[in-house]
Amino acid sequence: MKALSLHITGIVQGVGFRPFVYNLARSAGLEGWVLNSSEGVFCLVQGDPTVVDAFPEALRSGAPPMSLIESIVAEEVEPEALSGFSIRESAEVDGAMTLVSPDIATCPACTAELLDPDDRRYGYPFINCTNCGPRFTIIDDVPYDRPSTAMREFDMCPQCAAEYADPADRRFHAQPDACFVCGPRLYLEVARDIAGSAGLPADVGWNREGTSHHHRDEDDERARCEAILATAASLLLDGRIVAMKGLGGFHLACDATNEATVARLRERKQRWGKPLAIMVPSLEDAEMLCDLSDAERALLSGTARPIVLARRRGSGHLAHAVSGNLPDLGIMLPYTPLHHLLLAAVGHPLVMTSGNLSEEPIATVNTEALDRLAPIADAFLLHDRGIRSRYDDSVVREIVGFEQPVRRARGYAPHPIALPFETDVDILAVGPEQKNTFALLTRGYGFVSQHIGDMENALTLQHFHETLELYERLFRVRPTLIAHDLHPEYLSTKFALTLDLPRVGVQHHHAHIAGVAAEHGVGNPVVGIAFDGTGYGEDGHIWGGEVLLSTWERYDRVAHLREVPLPGGAAAIRRPARMAVGTLLGIDPDLLDHPGAHPLLSRLAEGEERVLRQMVTRGVNCPPTSSMGRLFDAVAALAGVRDDAIYEGQAAIELEAALDPGATGSYEFDITGTAPSIIDQRPVIEAVLDDIAVGTCVPIIAARFHRAVVASIVTMGKIVAVSAGTRYVALSGGVFLNRFVLEGAWQGIRDAGLEPLTHMSLPVSDGSVSFGQGIVAWSRRHEV
Repeated sequence: MKALSLHITGIVQGVGFRPFVYNLARSAGLEGWVLNSSEGVFCLVQGDPTVVDAFPEALRSGAPPMSLIESIVAEEVEPEALSGFSIRESAEVDGAMTLVSPDIATCPACTAELLDPDDRRYGYPFINCTNCGPRFTIIDDVPYDRPSTAMREFDMCPQCAAEYADPADRRFHAQPDACFVCGPRLYLEVARDIAGSAGLPADVGWNREGTSHHHRDEDDERARCEAILATAASLLLDGRIVAMKGLGGFHLACDATNEATVARLRERKQRWGKPLAIMVPSLEDAEMLCDLSDAERALLSGTARPIVLARRRGSGHLAHAVSGNLPDLGIMLPYTPLHHLLLAAVGHPLVMTSGNLSEEPIATVNTEALDRLAPIADAFLLHDRGIRSRYDDSVVREIVGFEQPVRRARGYAPHPIALPFETDVDILAVGPEQKNTFALLTRGYGFVSQHIGDMENALTLQHFHETLELYERLFRVRPTLIAHDLHPEYLSTKFALTLDLPRVGVQHHHAHIAGVAAEHGVGNPVVGIAFDGTGYGEDGHIWGGEVLLSTWERYDRVAHLREVPLPGGAAAIRRPARMAVGTLLGIDPDLLDHPGAHPLLSRLAEGEERVLRQMVTRGVNCPPTSSMGRLFDAVAALAGVRDDAIYEGQAAIELEAALDPGATGSYEFDITGTAPSIIDQRPVIEAVLDDIAVGTCVPIIAARFHRAVVASIVTMGKIVAVSAGTRYVALSGGVFLNRFVLEGAWQGIRDAGLEPLTHMSLPVSDGSVSFGQGIVAWSRRHEV
């Protein structure tokens, strides 16, 4: 007889790994045991030496689909006096860390049971098994066992307990296992005036009064649940807005085909202009609305089920207010049993947007939602399973041959980014102001949090602190080094400065580029093209059109866009027309007399041009900026696409949407000087004005401008790469959310014989900055 002790690390908890090991060992005729630990999974197998030796490879080759084995350490030990194979009680090891699975969309087997009238969980909104269901959003601590989750409040009924204990059952050790008798319940609360107009009694008996976790009658509970869902569907079809509790927080749902309802949702939520995501019942329904690639179909129907940005196939009877005239549609499929049931009852697309007022974090607690969302929702579809961590829906797109997150949250976080080194110090990187995430670097992992949001209010700051506390607890991280942005007024920076720990300040665009390089394991110098809207420069100016020669530790600013004034600071970001005037004044005040500038000037408010001239001339509240994002704003305003931005990036998004890819011609930037070189936009602006003056249409102007931006990226990439002797060109920053720019630059860099790099596991915008901050801090750790 031979015995092996095995230590398995990776995502091996919450994914059915112990039942898998148990059944594999039993089928192979081996004795032993398996247990969860805060260090991963440990097991002992003993028996025939040939079978034992083959066991580690059998683990790798047959592991559960949602698991991810990172390492198996095997050690031969003395056999124990055992009989059979068992799952042992979990073990806690002080300071030890294991990975935790993200939430998993409802699997095909559970979906089939959900819709099978002969199944005891037919219609149960919280059906799950070892292959699907809530994971990270219900966990309090590791090891991942029911007492360490929100499910500890629900005592299993005898049938669920029997499944949980049966090695042959799909729910063997499924921690969220539940049913109508013993599990979480639905509740419906309807505003009294809405209940009256919908013909509902004032007290429908479905609210949270009398909430009990005692076991219930299955048939009675199913009937109650069906009535709640039928009423919720009826309200939605009647044009009402329903706040619906999900996995990581609340959605606000409404009929996506009802123009008046979608407009009312926007008004109440204070989300004007920014596109809304929709949920459709099936992949076939998604195909009717969008032209989907194979990769996009796989994303929509996979285990993460993000919002996928896909090309529209026409209106498909959707309300125009869903996403206006934009070419992409944010679309997703049901990923919880409750979604499946509600979409089946409604029968057509629903808007599914985050349950919050714009710029606030998503609501998670019933009482919080009933308070914060009362001005928005007409009814509340609630349940009593707790949410331990706020999670928005992830947003993903397919681009240049791979999938790239635009917002990384549910289904992806907290899966770590593999570091290209083993860190000898735990690092907390607090991230930027907008699209904030934080990152924790420990051992060989970079744990980048889910999307936190814009750090501009107390609620978001609270969300940041709560999530940080959870990550530090679950992953046993005790930071001893802090990384932060250079901007002194960012809330994240101010928080970092309160910590009595060594700190490393990291320039925003250096973080962008260092993060891309590290994600690809490239430690050699790279050319970094960091184009975005705003980043605090080391000279106190607002950077955003940067070409860097960068390592993880250092960077040289080898080129940047020509600086122009930003009249009124943030006011110019909100009003692209103001940015356009500032750009013309910064380049040459005489450009305001160009015939191509007259349409813009005619749209300004009375006296606005005079005030802007005075501000720029006197240098009053006109910080200089090299931002490429602001140049997009200026061109959009000059071309008449947008004078005022209702949401961040709107002018640039609409300028891209307007371009005609078949249009001919391109504008051209001048590149002048050295150390640093200046990417001069004057010839581009002059050409735009010339085209406007002769009546060239917006789609052609937009196409020529986009081609000029792409050409500047490729040209600078080649110049700096040749002079520095590198073949890598890293692309990062919010401008690369522009599909035309990223795809064009990617291809142009490859055609030049160089290797383009961009984020694949993190967003290309500010959601990745924290990771880059952590990389730079690690590289400079001996300096503090």
